[in-house]
Amino acid sequence: MDPGVFAEQYWARRPLLTRAQNTGNSFTDLLDLPAVDELLSRRGLRTPFLRIAKDGAVVEPKRFTTSGGAGAEIGDQVSSEAVLRLFADGSTVVLQGLHRLWPPLIEFADQLAADLGHPTQVNAYITPPSSRGFSPHYDVHDVFVLQVAGEKHWTIHEPVLRDPLRTQPWADRAAEVAAAAEREPVIDAVLRPGDVLYLPRGYLHSARALGEVSVHLTIGVHSVTRWGAAESALDLVRSLAAEDPQLRGSLPLGVDLTDPDSIRDDVATVIAGLQEWLGRVDPAEVADRLRAGTWAQVRPEPVAPLAQAAAAAALGAETVLRLRRRLRCTLRDGADGKVVLLAGRRSHSFPADVRPALTALLDVGELKVADLPGLESADRITLARRLVTEGVATVPDAGPA
Repeated sequence: MDPGVFAEQYWARRPLLTRAQNTGNSFTDLLDLPAVDELLSRRGLRTPFLRIAKDGAVVEPKRFTTSGGAGAEIGDQVSSEAVLRLFADGSTVVLQGLHRLWPPLIEFADQLAADLGHPTQVNAYITPPSSRGFSPHYDVHDVFVLQVAGEKHWTIHEPVLRDPLRTQPWADRAAEVAAAAEREPVIDAVLRPGDVLYLPRGYLHSARALGEVSVHLTIGVHSVTRWGAAESALDLVRSLAAEDPQLRGSLPLGVDLTDPDSIRDDVATVIAGLQEWLGRVDPAEVADRLRAGTWAQVRPEPVAPLAQAAAAAALGAETVLRLRRRLRCTLRDGADGKVVLLAGRRSHSFPADVRPALTALLDVGELKVADLPGLESADRITLARRLVTEGVATVPDAGPA
């Protein structure tokens, strides 16, 4: 599907089921059953990277965690034999945060977040035959479900609350959710390897594995919302209004807070003052706060600290400098005539004379140190070394990033 069609007709609007013959992929390059066994048995997983559930109830972590033995006595490490017992008894295993653990999914999730403009996470759900891990519920983020192995029967219902926020979990509306799950579903289908299901946040869903072990990946998309902009605006008002002497004033001595009428005038003054401060808020500053919060959640490509440190120390004019992939960057004017590079969750201040060099690198993405414009040879090396050690750029020839 053309991304523009998806954005206009489905994104944050309605579910979409796409069959394997249209995806052309089984997704085993991202995760397969041997990979699940490796994660559970050899990667030293700890909670909360593993969660286990059965028939809608979450299993206490102490039932599947233990010490790792000599030299690794940390007590919340996953016990592979305990997981075996629970899985054989019909429990669903949930591998959480795989976008931080499993190399193929690290790359996949980070690139998807860059493409969508919204942060992502990845969980895997491994369900025994003819079992269900969770009862009908909704998520507070959009999801893409990628069926990797086996078959799973999905039932999707209309939301009881559209576009729920992170502060509005389904458990707060458990009775409504249970009632809505008895109605006619909007999707009632079996997913097989290669099938993909997209669900906007709020849509009710439940799933049951059929005759064999089922594995699916859930790609959670943490949507940047208008409410996020509202929170940024309110945070800004809180900072600005603290400078208002009238709002900082004390209530009368002996005030009776059990009598609302006794402080009605003071409250009215506060509300009027906040409204005035809200009117002074600069939309551009709100947008910048929203950007900063979002960029802090989206990871650029990892770097190899040892290799890049060695490369930074050995930089020369012919060294190729590459902007770190998926690192979101922009230049701003700073104080005292300096230039500020906003890069992911960090900001870097530079002398004004490096602006042409930074602009060129951001525009092209990859340059030899000698080709950084506007600087003398020694200053180019100094700038390049700082960009590498600060994790803004990498030296591709130094080894895998």
